[in-house]
Amino acid sequence: MLLMFALWPTLLVAQQKVAITNQDIWASGKFAPKSVRGMNWMADGRYYTNEVAGDARQTLIVKFEVLTGKPVDTLFSSRQLEAGGIGPGGFDAYEFNSSEQYILLQTEVEPIYRRSSKANYYIYDRQARIVFPLSKGGPQSYATFSPDGKSIAFARENNMFVVDVATKQESQITTDGALNKVINGSCDWVYEEEFEFAQAFSWSADGRYLAYYRFDEQAVPTYNMQTWGSLYPADYLYKYPKAGEKNSEVSIRVYDLLLSTTRSVDVGTETDQYIPRIKWTKDANTLSILRMNRLQNKLELLHADASTGASAVIITETSPQYVEVTDDLTYLADGKSFVWSSDRSGYKHLYLYDIKGKLLNQITTGAWEVDQLLGIDQKTSQAYFTSTQAGARERQLYVTKLNGKGLKQLSVGSGWHSLNFSTDFRYYLDSYSTATTPTRYSLHKGTDGAVLKVLEDNAALKSRLEGLVLGAFSFFTFKTDQGTELEGYQIKPADFDPAKKYPVLMFVYGGPGNQQVKDAWFGQNYFWFQSLAAQGYVVVCVDNRGTGGRGAAFKKCTYAQLGKLEAEDQIATGRYLAKQAWVDPARIGIWGWSFGGYMTSLCMTLGADVFKAGIAVAPVTNWRFYDSIYTERYLKTPQLNASGYDDNSPVTHASKLKGKFLLVHGTGDDNVHFQNAVAMEDALITANKQFSTFYYPNRNHGIYGGVTRLHLYTMMTDFLKTNL
Repeated sequence: MLLMFALWPTLLVAQQKVAITNQDIWASGKFAPKSVRGMNWMADGRYYTNEVAGDARQTLIVKFEVLTGKPVDTLFSSRQLEAGGIGPGGFDAYEFNSSEQYILLQTEVEPIYRRSSKANYYIYDRQARIVFPLSKGGPQSYATFSPDGKSIAFARENNMFVVDVATKQESQITTDGALNKVINGSCDWVYEEEFEFAQAFSWSADGRYLAYYRFDEQAVPTYNMQTWGSLYPADYLYKYPKAGEKNSEVSIRVYDLLLSTTRSVDVGTETDQYIPRIKWTKDANTLSILRMNRLQNKLELLHADASTGASAVIITETSPQYVEVTDDLTYLADGKSFVWSSDRSGYKHLYLYDIKGKLLNQITTGAWEVDQLLGIDQKTSQAYFTSTQAGARERQLYVTKLNGKGLKQLSVGSGWHSLNFSTDFRYYLDSYSTATTPTRYSLHKGTDGAVLKVLEDNAALKSRLEGLVLGAFSFFTFKTDQGTELEGYQIKPADFDPAKKYPVLMFVYGGPGNQQVKDAWFGQNYFWFQSLAAQGYVVVCVDNRGTGGRGAAFKKCTYAQLGKLEAEDQIATGRYLAKQAWVDPARIGIWGWSFGGYMTSLCMTLGADVFKAGIAVAPVTNWRFYDSIYTERYLKTPQLNASGYDDNSPVTHASKLKGKFLLVHGTGDDNVHFQNAVAMEDALITANKQFSTFYYPNRNHGIYGGVTRLHLYTMMTDFLKTNL
């Protein structure tokens, strides 16, 4: 999936009373918001734990009572790691086993790709008050307690392992894992990126079975990414299936801890397919599997017998375009039914099925989207979920009976709510923000949404904002010449004068299902736009066709011609702005990152008469270079839809460039390969077009590390001041 930055722009705009510098934004942390770290709900819904800073740089795990908000116990101190001679003493994450006797501590995390990592794990025995390493055989990935709390599974060097917590005995359950050949228990690159998970194993409800993925990636083409710094550059080789190329052959295995045996699960005879999810049902012997064809327009739910490997199809979903994979599948405690989501009605909604796949009833309905199913309260037969019912720009919390009756909104305040429920649904943590308010973290009652305690309201950041002269932020809608209504936001200088003419910088992402125009706090980039507005720029962002929150028709209309309608809408936005009395039509610019870089490159060529300047960061410039799962979901394969790939490729239109163009890429980008920048540069040279370019050695798709972001945004600021 192309990068969707958590630092996208919106909002307020600083004027010259207090100058905001790139140093403030990207180096000093002056405007960094606070968050709530390490919150875990305890088995008894009356309590939760948080990471709390102690004295002398120690980190504590503190137990709090929900109703009073008061600390009642300190369960662990990072000093206990140091006391055991186990390392520097810090930990990055933690979890309890089911009895809460043991705490699993993750330390010294080393990222691999976007979601994958390896770390050193330790176990703290609360009764014995001792800390011991999970394994002495090297760093581990995704260490996870079994539901009964007696075992921990983890992956290491492409193989699977299980540790008996009580005896500390480690068992290796696969031996065929090998770099760039076979992976057990972890995802290959493209599954991790596009199906959005890295841990590829799951425990059965009783802890007897461990289901895991096996990826045979030997036939997948290898990508060579050079790394720089040594006398001779090194080659980093990894398997990356580009559109239309060979994928890994994926199988599902089940290891029986009782019998120490492994069985393959029947996922069909077709090997060129996807298994985007596995999940155990409430029956400890039944594993559910999502199976999808290569074109991703058919999704099947299978139930498999763990003891035999036999499977049967329970539900089949099809679409003329593509079927989306979600984590909404939820099995009910009665073992007789489950909840499933689908956009078959034109909007994503929830449905209740019996265990054999018979539809019992539709739970939610309407011209709005369920965004996320948060869980099912089994005692009250109620589903908690977020949705766009209050508008596409918002996410509100709702609860409804499984029979579809009694729908009620629990969240208060227009804006964006992200929720974390206790295991018994009596309480939840609400992370709430708006386009002008930093995130507030508060505890609430699950029954009626009543506030119990505010954990963090970012008062310090709000105070800093009050010291700025802020420009006007507003949402707006307009219709293109084709009659499409689009939503956007704009940020004007604090001293905006409608009689003057202003340069406009458009920000774009525009990728499938994504939203940038939302009533939520976005992060650092917002402050960068404040500084630009203080220098006389107006910032505008519009969500084009293909983006999310407005139903399947609006999102999927770009199918098989990715980039065509999206670019038309962004160019139409530029033309709409050019007609506004306060806009200088000769000074409209555009910029974006990843898919937004792709959109910028298209707009600077296809919309050359509209845009004076553009900045494309880490762009796809030819969809033939991008990965199989993402690209084929929206374009089919190059073999089936060559024109869909080539007609809307920026390299095809390089000769149309007129404005000032800055192309930026990291040479260590494992996601959107540096190859894209090379191809675009070569096409521009062939067309004898002048442009600017900058490459960040060994930086990945996020282009960060040290002062890298400060350098990048300073360069972009200077480019805009010179060319827009």
